[in-house]
Amino acid sequence: MKAIVQDRYGSPDVLRLTEVLRPEPGDSEVLVRVQAASVNAKDWHVMRGDPYIARLASGFGLRTPKTRTPGTDFAGRVEAVGPAVTRFKPGDEVFGDAPGTFAEYACAAEDRVERRPDNLTPEQAAAIPLAANTALIGLRDVARLEPGSSLLINGASGGVGTFAVQLAKAYGADVTAVCSTRNVDLVRSLGADHVIDYTREDFARGDRRYDVVLDLVGNRSLADLRRPLVPAGMLVLSGGGVSKGGSLIGPLGLMARGLALARFVRHRIVFLMAPISLANLTELKRLAESGTITPVIDRTYPLAQAPDAIRYVEVEHARAKVVVTV
Repeated sequence: MKAIVQDRYGSPDVLRLTEVLRPEPGDSEVLVRVQAASVNAKDWHVMRGDPYIARLASGFGLRTPKTRTPGTDFAGRVEAVGPAVTRFKPGDEVFGDAPGTFAEYACAAEDRVERRPDNLTPEQAAAIPLAANTALIGLRDVARLEPGSSLLINGASGGVGTFAVQLAKAYGADVTAVCSTRNVDLVRSLGADHVIDYTREDFARGDRRYDVVLDLVGNRSLADLRRPLVPAGMLVLSGGGVSKGGSLIGPLGLMARGLALARFVRHRIVFLMAPISLANLTELKRLAESGTITPVIDRTYPLAQAPDAIRYVEVEHARAKVVVTV
């Protein structure tokens, strides 16, 4: 089968399209014929091995990547199932999370797969897993948004941000979206009550105060992110940063400082962890089918151009989701 592979860390130039063996599903896995896979900040972090400290984490390797094929989000058709799989059969249209999805086939654990929402294309469904799951956990489980809560989203036009705006409105929050000039109309169309164009206005210097600040960029200091909070407000940190060349700790530094500071201030400062679960995939399927969330896709690239897709996301030009079609 064809797949994008890398044998060393580096720029998108280390990625190449080549022939590899088709994987075989384990006992509790499904083999999926991938139709689409979306690009996330995680993909360029793994591609570059950046920040360096992350090379000690799962999915990385100290000198070379543990997983040669990038990509985790996918939508596709079930080709085969392991002997312990009970929820799927060949031919089922599915979406979910698996390693190595920038390829014609990928194996996914049964509990990381759900049936594709009836009203979504494979490209739209592939845009959901990591980004929408992060927004769901951040707003529903961590911030516990309630009707009337005030929320500021820094990075509202990105992959997670576009889902966060929609979910926050579904929860009844008053939403302020921070984005660039070209994305003002986009976030308004998603339901944002207020929009701050960061090229013209600094949210940290404004008069408005918020119950929750959700940071999805990692480009501001803790002081700036805390300044617009009400006294008992919550700062949720989930910024992946942008590529600036090799760094030791990258955006993890902001998160580490935030967790250390949280012991001494009234504000609640939380580092958002968002593992994907079957329960959340099922909830996201329901939200998509009800029209509560609609994936927004910036661009699509064929599999052979996956390096260009990652490059586009890495240099911060992308808005919403970028999808690789297979």
